[in-house]
Amino acid sequence: MTDNIILKSVGGFYYVKSGDEIVECKAKGKFRNLSLSPVAGDVVDIEKDGTTAVISKIHPRKNKFLRPPFANLDLLVMIVSTVDPAPNFLVIDKMCAIARHKNVQVAMVITKTDLAASEQIGRIYSRAGFPVFFTGRDDSRRLSALKELMKGKLCAFSGNSGVGKSTLLNKLFPGLNLATGDISKKLGRGRHTTRQVEIFQTDVCMVADTPGFSSVELDDDNHIPKEDLPHAFIEFEKYLGECKFSDCSHTGEKGCRIKQAVEEGEIPLSRYESYTALYQRQKNIKEWQL
Repeated sequence: MTDNIILKSVGGFYYVKSGDEIVECKAKGKFRNLSLSPVAGDVVDIEKDGTTAVISKIHPRKNKFLRPPFANLDLLVMIVSTVDPAPNFLVIDKMCAIARHKNVQVAMVITKTDLAASEQIGRIYSRAGFPVFFTGRDDSRRLSALKELMKGKLCAFSGNSGVGKSTLLNKLFPGLNLATGDISKKLGRGRHTTRQVEIFQTDVCMVADTPGFSSVELDDDNHIPKEDLPHAFIEFEKYLGECKFSDCSHTGEKGCRIKQAVEEGEIPLSRYESYTALYQRQKNIKEWQL
C-alpha cells in the first residue's frame, strides 16, 4: 500500500499515513506561494519543525479532482440507485467522462435492486464497457467480485447523495462503521452524512468516502476540450476514424459512424444524449475563460 499518503484534512491540519502511524501535520507556507494545496490522496514528504510535523513536499500527481478534492485515484466506483433518488444519467456520464479523461478506471454499482428493476441501468453501462455490479439484500457473492476489482488500488466512491455510498462501504468493510443518512421525503434525496474526503485503509485496498455531488461541471481542473470529449466515452473508441469527415463532431453530421452505431443499438442512446449535451457546452468554452 502507498505510504506517506494524506488520509484527510480538517481545519488546516493534514493526517498522513506514515508506516503504522497517522501523523498530524501542517503544510509549509511555500505551498501558498505556489498556489498548491495538499489534498487527500497526495503522496508527501514530512519533516519535523520543532515539535510540529510539516508537509515539505507534494510528489507529482497522477491525477487530481477538484470536486471532491482528491488526488492519485486508481478506481472510481460510481454508485447509482434504482430509486430514491432516481438516476440522473447526465450527471453520471459527466463524472465518468472526467474520470476517463484523467486515466481513472470506472466501475458502476447499481444499488437498491430489491426496490426497483435494475436491468436497464445495468445494460446501459455494461454495453458501454464498464464493469457493472448490483447490490440489494443478498450481496455476499456479488460484493466479493467488487472487492477483487478494488484490490491494491486507491479507490473512491461517488454518486448523488442518498444512493447508498456509506451503506455499501459498510457492507464491503464492516469495520468502517460509516454514518448513513435517511432519504428526505420532501426533497427526494439523502442528507449529507459525509462531510469531507477521507481515505480508509482496508485489508485489500485504500478507499475513500467522498461527499455526495448534485452537479459536476467540466471546468477548471475538470475541463475536457471538445476535440477530446469523444475519447472520454469508452464505447466511441472503436468507431473513431470511421466517419465520412475527419473533423466530425458526432453531433449530427452525415456519414457519422458514431450516430450510425447509436441508430443500430450498438451505443446506448442515453450515453449519446449525454455526449451531445456535453459537447454543446464544451464547444462554446474558450481557453481564456478557464
